[in-house]
Amino acid sequence: MCRTSGEDEQLVQRNPAYLPAAAVAPRSPLDSPEDRVPLHAPEFAADPHRAYREMRRRWGSLAPVELAPGVPATLAIGYSTALRILNDPDRFPADPRTWQKNIPADCPVLPIMEWRPTASRNTGADFHRYREAITTSIGNVDLHALHTTVEQAAVPLINDFCETGSADLISQYVFPLTFALVNALLGCPAEIGQRVAAGMAALVEAVDAENGNRMISEAMLELVDLKRADPGNDITSQLLHHPAALNQEEMVHQVAGHYGAGIEFQQNLIANTLLFILTDDQVGNGVLGGSLSTLDALDEVLFNDPPLANFLITYPRHPILVDDVWLPADQPVLVSMAACNNDPAIRADDHVGNRSHLAWGIGRHACPAQSLSYLIAQNAIDQLLDALPEMEAALPGGEPTWRPGPFHRALAELPVRFTPSVRLNL
Repeated sequence: MCRTSGEDEQLVQRNPAYLPAAAVAPRSPLDSPEDRVPLHAPEFAADPHRAYREMRRRWGSLAPVELAPGVPATLAIGYSTALRILNDPDRFPADPRTWQKNIPADCPVLPIMEWRPTASRNTGADFHRYREAITTSIGNVDLHALHTTVEQAAVPLINDFCETGSADLISQYVFPLTFALVNALLGCPAEIGQRVAAGMAALVEAVDAENGNRMISEAMLELVDLKRADPGNDITSQLLHHPAALNQEEMVHQVAGHYGAGIEFQQNLIANTLLFILTDDQVGNGVLGGSLSTLDALDEVLFNDPPLANFLITYPRHPILVDDVWLPADQPVLVSMAACNNDPAIRADDHVGNRSHLAWGIGRHACPAQSLSYLIAQNAIDQLLDALPEMEAALPGGEPTWRPGPFHRALAELPVRFTPSVRLNL
């Protein structure tokens, strides 16, 4: 239904930044396609902080970016601007359905951005229903038992390489550890989980993402059917029996969301923190010497190199003026948690005990699994450093290699060397 001019006038009076649909938006500084920063390029992955500084110099708090070839978006890189957007879900909803109508089916970022029956992609009653189911199921996890689960998964992995004197911590420790822990939390057999992990990597890296999406859906359907027939003490079973009465499609997407965060982004958090400890002498000596905790190192990484660097995607319902920039209706507006955390307007030199970063999101879409993630990451790192305290990074050329992708901050490998050590006992 079309609005009348009178209705438009009322909307303008209630919201001065609202632009009537019939009007032509003033030209925005973000209008030039050639100026867009390609977040999908390897050059961006190699040094995103340089790119953020250049964006801030040229455009201020809002920068024009490209998520994939031909997919424009706006990146919020100012801390206060991000807060305004994230705290205004009415004008900046997370529902992408209008946007995706004009996106080709083979677009590499569509599978990770498209609408799903989850809290992160909905508003209103649906949002609350999904959010309640997720937070309740996560809240029922026994954190004390999880500590033991981490140890039981970590020790055999460390024993596989501790006698050799070298390892790639990504492939030999961090990935298999996070993979095993998510499977345990969800009550998922390893074979099903392996297919999900491969699909998630394809989605996040925007490489063969359509096939990755299919792999995830098929594997999750098997898991849901399995737990419906044989429930256990796990998150999947909790979701199946929650009063929200999630149907089969809804269940598949809730569980897939746990895998996305629990493997890909949990892995990045652990790996990025290990890199920080191993390459920053002051931090490494502090953690090993006891003057800094692993939790302090985790928070520093969540400020500087959060595992999910650019996300929290919203889609303005109407053209809207923010910081003297007209944002187009239904075009993605992402928050760069990495850039906002390093905004000179709020940046402090000492972050010890400070958790004002945006790495977990804020407000109604804040990550509901923060406690789980902290516990898993802290215990995984402590187990490794206790076993191999003299471990050193052995980066080719002395610099880390980062996997490309518009959304994450992910190491391709983390090679280390150390004095061979005896195997651990459980």
